[in-house]
Amino acid sequence: MPSLQSLRVLFITSEVYPLCKTGGLGDVSAALPAALRTLQTDVRLLLPGYPQVLAGVKYKSKIADFSSLAHFPPASLLSARLSLNKAEHIPVFVIDCPGLYCRDGGPYMDEYGRDWPDNALRFGLLSKIGAILSSDISPIAWRPHIAHCNDWQSGLTPAYLHFHNGKTAATIITIHNLAFQGCFPPGTVVQLGLPPESFDIHGAEYYGNLSFLKAGLYYADRLTTVSPNYAQEIQTEPLGFGLQGLLAARSDQLSGIINGIDTREWDSATDPHLAQNYNSKKLSDKAANKSALQQRMGLTADADIPLFGMVSRLSFQKGSDLLIQIAPQLIKIPAQLVVLGSDQAQLEHLLVMLAHSHPDRIAVRIGYEESLSHLIEAGADCFLMPSRFEPCGLNQMYSQRYGTPPVVHATGGLADTVVDCTPETLANNSASGFMFGTMSADSLLHAIQRAAATYHDKQTWQRLQKNGMAKDFSWQASAMAYQTLYKSLLK
Repeated sequence: MPSLQSLRVLFITSEVYPLCKTGGLGDVSAALPAALRTLQTDVRLLLPGYPQVLAGVKYKSKIADFSSLAHFPPASLLSARLSLNKAEHIPVFVIDCPGLYCRDGGPYMDEYGRDWPDNALRFGLLSKIGAILSSDISPIAWRPHIAHCNDWQSGLTPAYLHFHNGKTAATIITIHNLAFQGCFPPGTVVQLGLPPESFDIHGAEYYGNLSFLKAGLYYADRLTTVSPNYAQEIQTEPLGFGLQGLLAARSDQLSGIINGIDTREWDSATDPHLAQNYNSKKLSDKAANKSALQQRMGLTADADIPLFGMVSRLSFQKGSDLLIQIAPQLIKIPAQLVVLGSDQAQLEHLLVMLAHSHPDRIAVRIGYEESLSHLIEAGADCFLMPSRFEPCGLNQMYSQRYGTPPVVHATGGLADTVVDCTPETLANNSASGFMFGTMSADSLLHAIQRAAATYHDKQTWQRLQKNGMAKDFSWQASAMAYQTLYKSLLK
């Protein structure tokens, strides 16, 4: 088994912050490899060559040619470097294939929100080159011990390696959100050069289609997801999304490792987006951010009324519909509400109408603004995350770190990272937020009412704030858990 200093990992991903990001995968693909490299693990990324990736990486040089790769258009492999900051850099391999990646729009959809029609080919190539670089036919000298795949976009890498007649790296696939499975018509199997026997219930076949994600879950050596609780939830309905049987059968190879957060980017003591920096010893300075948020969003300036914040996709998954239902009762508590986000047009419209009807109590900003998201985390008294399911979640960790106790549904990573405020948890100093179990408008409202009542007990509220701010949500513990998993695969 290689020593940790020589352990080599190919981290295969379809997005990475700050070059391209649509969700938590982008954050993880930067933060986890960076944390692993501080533990002396040689992690290198494999990325599609979107325009923003080619423009954002440095020191590009061509190191391999795939102009005659069967089933795929001509491509080449570039070696480059991704700079996260002045001190941190990650080596990256970029697949330069203009025919598949050089286009306007996002990684998965065009500018009109439609899936690219050739996504199977685009991410089939990512998976295929990931497999080649992780095998004894790799054209480059650097060979990984572990191929770490992420979500459906790299799910075919373990399948390609399974059917390779030669030496291969061990494989891990991490599920960031099981709801997205990369399903394509059965003819895609031949188009991507997979053997016919892979299209089977014991393989990549999923209800008559090819599923990239199911292929990864079936053929990878180990499976992980982004919180321990979510690892249990996806083994049953409804959160198994049809794959619960496979996941339950592989439960011995499935584990949940909670994501971390960037504790330098999200630090109330140094955050440049705030009106006033503060820490757990100077919590009184937090009030300046509440005042700044109320002023910025046109709400009545009131230091005593509890202000609830939400930064989220406005979607059914995130429970935005429940918040809309109870908003009239929320403002009668009395309380204020600030929402930043976008997604489903009907939910956006309903929230905007609520803000127009109650301009002194409700403010809504459709879209995303980085500086405003930071100010909401600091300026709100309480943060709302009523998600129906949440594999990990990040904002509940940001909130606790900023002394803004969250109200969350008891699901996935929310249940793993927030401790409900009860007499018992207050007594042992673990309480850090408010949790509701039943996914209903009444349950959400009750949790918000509990939070508002506790807010007016200043001594208890400050204990909640300090408990949350004392938690360690850095990537260090998560990186060590992944490193232990890598070692176990190489024994």
